[in-house]
Amino acid sequence: MGSKLYVGGLPYAATEPQLNELFAAHGTVESVRVVTDKFTGQSRGFGFVEMSTAEEAKRAIDALNGTQFEGRTLTVNEARPQEPRSGGGGGGRGDRGGGDRGGRGGRW
Repeated sequence: MGSKLYVGGLPYAATEPQLNELFAAHGTVESVRVVTDKFTGQSRGFGFVEMSTAEEAKRAIDALNGTQFEGRTLTVNEARPQEPRSGGGGGGRGDRGGGDRGGRGGRW
């Protein structure tokens, strides 16, 4: 299994092929993903690159972390596992109910 790297500080116009080319100079790239906003499709300025070996990943980190890419400084490090997300969040009306919309409730 390869080593997954976090890549931050990406220009918003960066593409997956550009990222693949940048990292391929340091080893075999297994996969590339630029994270985008799910509503607008715009890049969120970070992504993930998976290298085929830990040695290649280390080489890429050493070579690319802190370097400039299209005018932005890259942050490249080993990706941490995604933390589980808690439930909750928005939801429908739940048990609040519609109820009486009148001013006084009860009698008219």
